[in-house]
Amino acid sequence: MPFFIFFFLSLLSLASSASRDHQKTFIVRVQNDAKPSVFTTHNHWYQSSLSSVLSPSTPTQLLHVYDTVFHGFSAKLTPTQALKLQTLPHVVAVIPEQVRRLHTTRSPQFLGLKTTDSAGLLKESDFGSDLVIGVFDTGIWPERQSFNDRDLGPVPSKWKGQCVTTNDFTPGSCNRKLIGARFFCNGYEATNGKMNETSEFRSPRDSDGHGTHTASIAAGRYVFPASTLGYAKGVAAGMAPKARLAAYKVCWSAGCFDSDILAAFDAAVADGVDVISLSVGGVVVPYHLDAIAIGAFSAADKGIFVSASAGNGGPGGLTVTNVAPWVATIGAGTIDRDFPAEVKLGNGKVVPGVSIYNGPGLSPGRMYPLVYAGTGGGDGYTSSLCLEGSLDPEFVKGKIVVCDRGINSRAAKGEVVKKAGGIGMILANGAFDGEGLVADCHVLPAASVGASNGDEIRGYIDSASKSKSPATATIVFKGTRLGVQPAPVVASFSARGPNPQTPEILKPDMIAPGLNILAAWPDKGGPSGVSSDNRKTEFNILSGTSMACPHVSGLAALLKAAHPEWSPAAVKSALMTTAYTVDNRGETMIDESNGNTSTLLDFGSGHVHPTKAMDPGLVYDITTMDYIDFLCNSNYTINNIKVLTRKTADCSGAKRAGHVGNLNYPSFSAVFQQYGKHNMSTHLIRQVTNVGDPNSVYKVSINPPSGTVVTVEPQELVFRRVGQKLNFLVRVQAAAVKLSPGGTSSKTGSIVWSDGKHNVTSPLIVTMQQPL
Repeated sequence: MPFFIFFFLSLLSLASSASRDHQKTFIVRVQNDAKPSVFTTHNHWYQSSLSSVLSPSTPTQLLHVYDTVFHGFSAKLTPTQALKLQTLPHVVAVIPEQVRRLHTTRSPQFLGLKTTDSAGLLKESDFGSDLVIGVFDTGIWPERQSFNDRDLGPVPSKWKGQCVTTNDFTPGSCNRKLIGARFFCNGYEATNGKMNETSEFRSPRDSDGHGTHTASIAAGRYVFPASTLGYAKGVAAGMAPKARLAAYKVCWSAGCFDSDILAAFDAAVADGVDVISLSVGGVVVPYHLDAIAIGAFSAADKGIFVSASAGNGGPGGLTVTNVAPWVATIGAGTIDRDFPAEVKLGNGKVVPGVSIYNGPGLSPGRMYPLVYAGTGGGDGYTSSLCLEGSLDPEFVKGKIVVCDRGINSRAAKGEVVKKAGGIGMILANGAFDGEGLVADCHVLPAASVGASNGDEIRGYIDSASKSKSPATATIVFKGTRLGVQPAPVVASFSARGPNPQTPEILKPDMIAPGLNILAAWPDKGGPSGVSSDNRKTEFNILSGTSMACPHVSGLAALLKAAHPEWSPAAVKSALMTTAYTVDNRGETMIDESNGNTSTLLDFGSGHVHPTKAMDPGLVYDITTMDYIDFLCNSNYTINNIKVLTRKTADCSGAKRAGHVGNLNYPSFSAVFQQYGKHNMSTHLIRQVTNVGDPNSVYKVSINPPSGTVVTVEPQELVFRRVGQKLNFLVRVQAAAVKLSPGGTSSKTGSIVWSDGKHNVTSPLIVTMQQPL
């Protein structure tokens, strides 16, 4: 594992350098049952372990003690101390902490979930009223109507969690809807010092807004009327309106720290949650060094469904995060609603854009001077991005200013323009952002435009400056538009495959609504998120895979409520094999960044289809032992597997089972290394469980990726009873293709099992790699 080697080489070099006294947080994994009887508690033992590597004058500082999903503790150590600790016989691993970042009313209707639907998913599950969704985020604003407990029964008897109360989070903050609330800040404060309690709450209360938003997407109650600044008027509702919520605050102003996230997993599993929703992510590292993968493994082992956002690093490839196969990795798509705003230029051209703005507008019919911030003096670069203090008030006063996207937040650019005296803003995408547009709540009249339209506006400004008529423009806000086609579209920002850790597992798994999503918002901050915005709104419209993830968390709660016997892998399989890839025009979903047809690397199995997921026909189930075999076949050591799974693995059987691609996953990915070979082949073994009709016959249809031969044996699966399991084998043959060293080529297809009533669809991707 390159990162693992790199980490210890780094420790060695640090230990011998002048920086050896610099402390950072490490997570320490110890043997499950190795506590000597001389110690009364694990806490006492861990303190002693720490004391043995620290100098007598150094106080030991345990940040967290873990005993549910992980055996061990986290502490601040120098690299030298971490190396010493690693040598103790009962220490299995010392893992450096990573800092994660947030992956910042029609979506239930768009997904086919309607309150009047007496036979659909909401009815079957009584809206998931006995299920608990744990949301790991920035906390929650409990007073919001989305979290009221009207008509809810008593708190489920299995619930063992608690509502941590403080001065600003009183006992009345929790109810029969919000049944648990905790906060974890020791890791954050160990790195950043004591928090500033004038800007953050030392409690489960949300000072950011992100956590309130994601919690209400997963399980918000029906609220009418709902809107943001008059936009998106209608009923707001989460995916599972009667499911219970538990808020675990792990994210703070400086990020979300692994030691705190692992402590939240430890608490949530012990508390009795059924689903964990995690809209945060970071750098992809081997699974045994990834706190989210470690916590999620133990959660899945206890029957808890874990969904995580894929990340907002798109549209580039290899950007997907949270890629462990026991996690549902969720990308983002659009819904059939947008917020158009037109930019009218002085040359008569009308450029389409998007915006959410309802403040004092631009005078109708009047054209305003138009300038590009990058030509207004300074170094050009910082001013082009409208960074704080970069604009010359003389240059922008009374004008509409074109700002380039990047570095600071989109809404913050508007604040910079407004402070400098600008009257409006046009926010232009860069080449990397492509044509993907995100509507923001702006503090001045503003519109976002795509990369090509940004080029056109800058070109107009340039040519007008050379003529006698300077550039002018105005912005016209068009409100809310429904029934937009095409939809869904893969959001430009949504992170893409291939999976950088295990290319044989296709990630993301699926996409869900994540662009311009209306959900609850706290009183603490204005809807734009900039410090000067004092507007109050009950709801806000945000975008990100952060918003897509809780859609799936809520849907998983509904499916678990309707099918309590299903494992987390079965729930994920049902969502994946029933997902769709065709938009509301009847064509394959397009990629928002360039308007081209999107692929499996963009959307995984497709866009979630909740009502079909209710009755998938067959599921691909996965046990804990299957995941251990997968890790064995991924060449993880016995020690690394123990770090991750808390189990001592026997890898001899796994090698007989074949290879990494034989994990019983609902999607198929074959990866070939072209070491001068002309013809290559592999086989992928799968097992499906019948959850449909007792006597059913499924026949296979194959759409092979171009240039490959794909066969399936047998071609027919005959089931006699529900719960019966049958195996099949997929053989993939591929011919070498011309590639430069280090190059790759991917072709896609599908395998569908059908009994005439259910279509159980799995994507298939074949990747050819030319070694360097």
